[in-house]
Amino acid sequence: MFRRKDKNVYDQPNEQNKKLLANVGKGAGILLLVFLAVYLLFGSVYSLKENEYAVITTFGVPQVVEESGIHLKVPYIQQMRKVPKTINGFPIGYDAETDEPIAKESFMITRDYNFVNVDFYVEYRVTDPVKYLYASESPVAILKNLTQSYIRDTIGLYDVDSVITTGKSEIQASIKEKIMTRLEAEDIGIQLVNITIQDAEPPTTEVIDAFKNVENAKQGKETSINKANQKRNEDIPAARAKADETIKTAQATAEERINEAEGQVARLNELYAEYQKYPLITKQRMFYETMEEILPGMKIIIEKSDGTTQTMLPLESFVDLGGASLSTSEVVSGATAYTSSETTDESAQ
Repeated sequence: MFRRKDKNVYDQPNEQNKKLLANVGKGAGILLLVFLAVYLLFGSVYSLKENEYAVITTFGVPQVVEESGIHLKVPYIQQMRKVPKTINGFPIGYDAETDEPIAKESFMITRDYNFVNVDFYVEYRVTDPVKYLYASESPVAILKNLTQSYIRDTIGLYDVDSVITTGKSEIQASIKEKIMTRLEAEDIGIQLVNITIQDAEPPTTEVIDAFKNVENAKQGKETSINKANQKRNEDIPAARAKADETIKTAQATAEERINEAEGQVARLNELYAEYQKYPLITKQRMFYETMEEILPGMKIIIEKSDGTTQTMLPLESFVDLGGASLSTSEVVSGATAYTSSETTDESAQ
């Protein structure tokens, strides 16, 4: 009896341990099931933003999801990868984070065998998410390699002056066209949006200073040309206006002289007609009219034949003599008669 009692005492803790282990096992199983359920729940739900694609692969067959929001997928059976819709980019020739130059990418040779450092920035976007993920291993790396190749080929076709100053737009357009054509042929689900020259300069300070001087000279040349064109645009209209004014003045003077000449011709024709009718009277009238024009501003000097004495006959004293006004024709007649009498007296002596 004593031994049985001791045996029951020792057996009781073992049964409690077994129950405790059983309860712990049940709890762990429940926790594992809960954890598995939560994992499966979260693994089957995913959210998609407006600027993202989702590529769902089911047994190796891809499908594109474009609508934003919350979506479901089968865990382990369906695999999901996100692809951005937005425009992305990368630099060539410098580090985007530190802005430090990368010589092996930017150092190039121009057509005229000059060295130049040129930095670019490339922008691209995904057009086909499936081809972007599965048509090539790294489409962005392919785009970068193609861009570097076409950049060097194109830079080599231009002289250093065009690369640094005037030919940037043309170079960018040429490189962009070549890359877009090549990407269409490769069909890797990526498209070039834009390529821009960020900076272009010679590799040494001396050359940089020389090109700055050249650029300043070109700007001065353009400024001088613009000023000259402005001066020309101002002077030419003024010269044309002055020329028009001179032409109009000359035409008016010509018309005036022509009219005056025509009037004189008409007057001479009338005088000639009168002369033909009355020659003596016409001569006298013409003589008197001529004297009327000449004598008012002259003084007549009468000299004797021996030359010893001179007599001046001022016309002013005859014009207004004793308050009586005499006409020029009367003065001319008196002067003629006086001259004739003096000549007659001298002849008689």
